[in-house]
Amino acid sequence: KKKKSANKEKKTRPSVPKSTMAQSFLMEVCVDSVESAVNAERGGASRLELCSSLLEGGLTPSLGLLQVVKQYIKIPVYVMIRPRGGDFLYSGQEVEVMKKDIELMKTHGADGIVIGALTEDGRVDADLCMELIAAVRPLPLTFHRGGGITERNLQRILEGSGAEEFHCSARSTRDSAMKFRNKSVTMGATISAPEYDLKVADVSKVRSLNAIAKNTL
Repeated sequence: KKKKSANKEKKTRPSVPKSTMAQSFLMEVCVDSVESAVNAERGGASRLELCSSLLEGGLTPSLGLLQVVKQYIKIPVYVMIRPRGGDFLYSGQEVEVMKKDIELMKTHGADGIVIGALTEDGRVDADLCMELIAAVRPLPLTFHRGGGITERNLQRILEGSGAEEFHCSARSTRDSAMKFRNKSVTMGATISAPEYDLKVADVSKVRSLNAIAKNTL
């Protein structure tokens, strides 16, 4: 009888490129335009928080913005639900608006929802939050608050907190392409941001923050 060869061909798994391996952290970038959304994904963001009017801290975006952003990017998009600027103490009518916005955003492709609500004495409004959480299900939810993360403080924050997720806007200012500029008339209040300065997520800043997180975690 012929002896079977002891040398069997070994099956080896193909090596996984480092770029496709799961990261040990999640970087979310808050954006209020399609341009910023595209830049954030190009820079390595893991997820987006989609808002309007980041100058007011972020408000509920339009359905049009959500749908166009979803056409251009592949990473998850969490949508901010905030019916107005100012404080986080909401009236019954404002809560109605928030619930309707949640319903619409879920229907039109949001991957998650971002909310926040406080009582008049500054505590988390647990009762209202539970109502909103019920409206958001089965989508994931983020409770929003806390900003100002930059290249200068990210490492210290990650090391001190032990957090594995962080949130930033990573924006820079670019000049408007407008040639006609009327300095005598402004849009909105006189203390609003300059009309011809545009804040946009910066690919290089997103990459820099991404690199800091990779080296820290």
